[in-house]
Amino acid sequence: MVVAALVLVTGCSGPSGLGSSPDQSKMERTDLRVGVGNPIDTAPLRIAVADGSFTRMGLHVELVEESNSQNALNDLATGKVDVAFATDVAFFTAAAGGTALQLQGEAYTSAPYTAVLLTLPDSDYTDLSSKKSPRIAVDSTTDFGALATRSMITTAGGDPSRIKFVTRTFDRMAAALQDGSADAALMPEPFSTKAQQELGARVLADSSRGATMDFPVSAYAATGLFAQANTHTLTAFRRGLGDAQQRAADQSVVRSALPGIAGVDETTAALIELGVYPTSLNGVRLQRVADLMHDTGMLAQRLDVPSLLPKADTP
Repeated sequence: MVVAALVLVTGCSGPSGLGSSPDQSKMERTDLRVGVGNPIDTAPLRIAVADGSFTRMGLHVELVEESNSQNALNDLATGKVDVAFATDVAFFTAAAGGTALQLQGEAYTSAPYTAVLLTLPDSDYTDLSSKKSPRIAVDSTTDFGALATRSMITTAGGDPSRIKFVTRTFDRMAAALQDGSADAALMPEPFSTKAQQELGARVLADSSRGATMDFPVSAYAATGLFAQANTHTLTAFRRGLGDAQQRAADQSVVRSALPGIAGVDETTAALIELGVYPTSLNGVRLQRVADLMHDTGMLAQRLDVPSLLPKADTP
């Protein structure tokens, strides 16, 4: 039923930006296992797989659900997936640690209120600078949430080294606010909208500001060895992904699909703040993430992001 709904959302016509079909005879393989995570970040890919866009290219894409970036990287390393979805922060941390990766596409870039710091309506935490050592709930102390929180606190004139991070999965962050274990929580969509609907949660600060304004959030990557051995297959994948991302520029396409892929009702889908779906890899844009990670101490050495891109995709 979900697949049928997605086909109706995107229509029955073929992808608009692919032009002629890729030469299937050059593909090293026609089956690709691709990890997916946050349903909003990965909505274009999910829609394209459901409506048969990749199949019409001669590429069978099997989606593998990933619970978090670390699991995705583990599955990539063990061969459970051929292409993994994860945050840019997670990919760059792995690359800096010696993991050979090749990025295959950018998934999502932030926009105003796509990820926010939330507090309960009766909280005394009313300004970012009002607490010297705030307890902030994040999904990981080494991922995007922690990086964005440090940036927000710094922009507000606070000391990011005094933040007391509380680790919670996104679906447990509301409980952390309710039981008092966290003063605020960094929550992306659709969790932030749900918290506002169900708890009357209040936005303390928007993460898409200052150094993290319009910030690259997530991407897809393969191991260096797999990329080297499957050049034509991955070229076809990037082509199909780029077309899917282009169609997602029409927010109505994504919003109509969200009830089926994100488990939200139509009202919530209409309220969710959506970011941007880049249609191609851009080393300059992605370098912002690695540089901020270096500046905040998440990376010991500066990472050269363009070296992680396929040569044909490097600006």
